[in-house]
Amino acid sequence: MYSIILQAHHWIAFIALALLAYATINGAIGSNSEKVFDDSHRKINLFALITTHTMLLLGIVLLIISPVAQTAFADMGAAMKDGAVRKAVVEHPTMNIIAAVLVTIGNAKSKKAVGNGRKFKVSMIFFGLALLLILSRLPFEKLF
Repeated sequence: MYSIILQAHHWIAFIALALLAYATINGAIGSNSEKVFDDSHRKINLFALITTHTMLLLGIVLLIISPVAQTAFADMGAAMKDGAVRKAVVEHPTMNIIAAVLVTIGNAKSKKAVGNGRKFKVSMIFFGLALLLILSRLPFEKLF
């Protein structure tokens, strides 16, 4: 069960990162041009939101059932002294929760913003910040 959820989290993370990058680039291009923020741009943001939240939910389940996390939660002092455990149990989940919040805010604000350039700019800022936060705490050593 654990390995299936871990693999799903791993592959959905690739999709989420690609969609976040696409939404950020789309926002950057749109904010510097006269493009109209139409339904296709809204769907890009929505799909990035859905995959980011799916990745987050799978990550929370992994955090609950992970043997490493259960050991770390039993002795949090020792876990905070070990860099790899601290990254896996504290830093990675915290940054991804913040990133999911930023994606949610960015999606809502881009829908409510007035003017096409403003909608693209809001998307670029919030989705870009979320992408940077996820990449900052991504376990690159476990990626491939």
